Amino acid sequence: NMTVAEIGAAFLCQDAEDSFSGALSDSGYELPSEPGARFNLPLPCQSKAVVYRFRHHNIVESFHRPNMLPEAHHEDMMLTVSTSNQMLPSQPKVDKLLDIHHKNKIFSEPAPNLLLPSQLNADKVLDSHHNSDSALMISLPPSTQNSGISGSQDVKVPYNGGLSMLSEGSSTSSLIPFVIILVGFVTYCCISVARKQVDLTKQPINLNATTVPSKRRKIRKSGKSSGIIEKKDKNTSSGLEDEFAHIERDNKLQLNLNQLIDSGTDGRTIGKLFVSNTEIAKGSNGTIVFQGIYEGRPVAVKRLVKAHHDVAFKEIQNLIASDRHPNIVRWYGVEYDQDFVYLSLERCACSLYDLIQMSSDFSESQMLTKDQATKAMTEYKVRLDSMRGIMQDTKLWKANGYPSPILLKLLRDVVSGIVHLHELGIIHRDLKPQNVLIIKERSLCAKVSDMGISRRLIGDMSSLGHHATGCGSSGWQAPEQLLHGRQTRAVDMFSLGCVLFFCITGGKHPFGDHLERDINIAKNQLDLFLVENIPEAVDLFSHLLDPNAELRLKALEVFHHPLFWNSEMRLSFFRDTSDRVELEDRETDSDLLNALESVAPVALGAKWDEKMEPAFINNIGRYRRYKFDSVRDLLRVMRNKLNHYRELPTEIQEILGPVPEGFDGYFASRFPKLLIEVYKVMYRYCREEESLHKYFESNLV
Repeated sequence: NMTVAEIGAAFLCQDAEDSFSGALSDSGYELPSEPGARFNLPLPCQSKAVVYRFRHHNIVESFHRPNMLPEAHHEDMMLTVSTSNQMLPSQPKVDKLLDIHHKNKIFSEPAPNLLLPSQLNADKVLDSHHNSDSALMISLPPSTQNSGISGSQDVKVPYNGGLSMLSEGSSTSSLIPFVIILVGFVTYCCISVARKQVDLTKQPINLNATTVPSKRRKIRKSGKSSGIIEKKDKNTSSGLEDEFAHIERDNKLQLNLNQLIDSGTDGRTIGKLFVSNTEIAKGSNGTIVFQGIYEGRPVAVKRLVKAHHDVAFKEIQNLIASDRHPNIVRWYGVEYDQDFVYLSLERCACSLYDLIQMSSDFSESQMLTKDQATKAMTEYKVRLDSMRGIMQDTKLWKANGYPSPILLKLLRDVVSGIVHLHELGIIHRDLKPQNVLIIKERSLCAKVSDMGISRRLIGDMSSLGHHATGCGSSGWQAPEQLLHGRQTRAVDMFSLGCVLFFCITGGKHPFGDHLERDINIAKNQLDLFLVENIPEAVDLFSHLLDPNAELRLKALEVFHHPLFWNSEMRLSFFRDTSDRVELEDRETDSDLLNALESVAPVALGAKWDEKMEPAFINNIGRYRRYKFDSVRDLLRVMRNKLNHYRELPTEIQEILGPVPEGFDGYFASRFPKLLIEVYKVMYRYCREEESLHKYFESNLV
């Protein structure tokens, strides 16, 4: 039983003569004659040959070895020839003549009926030629007694450039159908892929149908072992989670775009930006804000007239410099067409102006004539009504008229944004409630926006000069802007005072109605009557709205002002102040004590025991005697009761209320001016001391 394997080899230099034998001899390779010898075959280019391998079926051996001919074994490579008629089962009707060569010396030995495996019913005679260019020499072991070939070492089989056992013409013609079929298959694949891409562009993305082939599947396709797969899966599990999260997020953003387009929303695409025809707001100089999608992300599209490209350029410049702050609106990109510039900005729920209008009974439509209100406010009221559902649980004021913690947090966000801009040397110059945007995520957050006329100070400059171009909005400008004076960071602080007043009072302005505001600002006709019940607000606004720009508070000072303190911060300040004041000697002339006691008439209004319950006065009298007209003694009572609150009788705890809100509210309702008056004294004398430094100049968090 013998197997004859036919192997075709092709190389790339067809015009080279004796490419096989020449390569062997030139490279120093010699075909081994010893049984079991292994050798590499240097294969030159553009040569073709047919290699036959003979072996018995009882020898199991891997056939394929890269760049090597199979090993020659004593029994594996034996060619058995008998004189009797012998037919191989695979080729019953083939009559061949095999010429045997021994070390390139030809001698003929008849093999009457030796049949080599080849293509069925082939009649081609295998002849060996000593000078054949494409003949391949393979090593055979020495013959045995059963071999009809004595001393046979080499067998050459000619190959004439075509397919095995076929003529040169037939081999060439057989390639033609194969090439035609291959070209047709490639063309069909290209058309199929193109059709699928067209279909995908017509259909919205379905998140449920989004699939991503796993790395495990990719590795299996590439033939890697399962052990490697498991290791890579462990090392890349976190990376895969991030990848899937990123893909899901991108698909959601793309889905927003598809839904916006599929819902029938009119609009057009400009570069990476889709601009709908739905207006959000209008500004000056033809500026309109639309809804849009930029790279799959919902955005507010601010469309500016291209003639004002300098405004757009300045806004982009300053947004890039500042938009990484949580209280500055984000900028995503810009697109252009023939007439307009389109800025893609962070989409927000509404403006601070809208939020105040939704939460307050007051509306500026009361200031307009009937015709003006009909034209200007109808659409606006409809939009406000649609947003009331989103903000329905938002309470901006307490029952006593004080701003709620939510409102104070939003106002502090605005101040934080201005602090950031001023640290970068940027003056906003157009701060107003409409230019503060509100985002509702886990909680409400305010972001400063619309820096179209903002300017950046160069180097150590502190002002923009007397002839700075551009101006703010009517009713929100500082007097130096109205009078074309020297503009510094203080212009933002004046506008900030107006914005804070507007929010705390539910939509009113410190300088009156909108038609007379600019005149009142220029004449310094200020009215703080609406916030007189909030002493901290009166103190803040009197400093922010000062006509003298140099006397206005800095942004960082506003950020730390007591108006923005919560109950816990207020009680902490009282306790630390009491500890500091107790260090002063009553017998000596202390400037701090004298200053503190000098504000008693304003801070206390009268003897403080007269404003407290008898049970509380009896309780504090058990431990020591107090002066009821002394600010120092009142602070000491507050400190002691706060430190020992858990030890107080239940009756006293119920009078004071829970810590911190109830406790703070008890003393604030009886002595509303105590905090701000003590704060001003301590600011003057102790703001540099480490124990109190955090109340005046701590870093922003």
